[in-house]
Amino acid sequence: MGPLTGLKVVEIGAQGPGPFGATVLADLGAEVIRIDRPAQVGKDFNDVILGRSRRSVAIDLKDPRGAAVAMRLIGYADVLIEGFRPGVMERLGLGPEACLEHNPRLVYGRMTGWGQDGPLARTAGHDINYTALSGALAAIGRPDSGPVIPLNLLADFGGGGMLLAVGVLAALQSRTATGRGQVVDAAMTDGVAQLMGIFYALAQQGSWSPTPGTNWLDGGAHFYDTYETSDGRHVSFGAVEPQFQQAMLHNLGFDPADFPQPYEPTRWPEYKKRIAEVIRGRTRDEWCQVFEGVEACFAPVLTLDEVPDHPHHIARGSFVSHEGLLQHAPAPRFGDTPCGPPTRAARPGEATAAVLTEYGYAPEEIADFLATGAVAAPDEAG
Repeated sequence: MGPLTGLKVVEIGAQGPGPFGATVLADLGAEVIRIDRPAQVGKDFNDVILGRSRRSVAIDLKDPRGAAVAMRLIGYADVLIEGFRPGVMERLGLGPEACLEHNPRLVYGRMTGWGQDGPLARTAGHDINYTALSGALAAIGRPDSGPVIPLNLLADFGGGGMLLAVGVLAALQSRTATGRGQVVDAAMTDGVAQLMGIFYALAQQGSWSPTPGTNWLDGGAHFYDTYETSDGRHVSFGAVEPQFQQAMLHNLGFDPADFPQPYEPTRWPEYKKRIAEVIRGRTRDEWCQVFEGVEACFAPVLTLDEVPDHPHHIARGSFVSHEGLLQHAPAPRFGDTPCGPPTRAARPGEATAAVLTEYGYAPEEIADFLATGAVAAPDEAG
């Protein structure tokens, strides 16, 4: 179910952004087959979210016979997703040139941190490094502390896997017009730079301070920040526009006239101090009652275990329960081609025999592959 029903994706098993991009496509209805390493067969597979809604085959890509099996799957695919460092797929005989020669309509998605070229292309890194080099890490924090790590949301997921999914869909649209596939070079540094675009522009225009926590979108302003409540929890305000600021201040017990020049940064520390003192006088849930139905751009800061139980998420069905785990539902929503619920995470190699049969291999061929280690399946792994 979903708008991508009928799309065939081969995913080379990896961690983080590549699987996230594949999950986005799978949630939207694409058929995703993940190629895992035989050494993973029989081991615990705990990546429930980034492994959901696809099947897994275990293939030894370093074995020429295994690489040939992978190439057959790729020959029938619309999309290939891989997340190795530049040159690895080429050494396996599965680089873009070979795959596109075998399947000219293939969209070849490459997910890396630094990109396919440049002086850092072949060096190691993780989300924090790509976020640091793109300027985002230095921009997130408070004036009196160092950079605050935004989990691995910016590079791995937003600037990585999501950008990969967008690139793949764009290349598929291009293929509709040209009949040809192409390579998608998705680099996390590029993706984070794209997410930071407005802030680069503001800085060049002199409208953004390099000191984190002193700008209106990074917690510097009294109307766009979080505040601690009497029970040690927090509430958030995003009252950027004047009418929302007035509602915010009025419901906090202030006269808005006592907060002149609300967009003047030099006034913000004083205003924040006054507001913080008031908010510390009640619990988070008490403030939720005060601002219920008020147009003040207010929301409680929820912990991970609180989020699924919020009435808004319940009403929208934002989370679904599967295999005893509460998971996010597929997004976005579609009117004519709704997405189905996610299926369980594939265990490495569990569909090896079934998939190879679907792709034309005879039982004796599959048995021979299993015996020689070119492919693997749980039963054979013991």
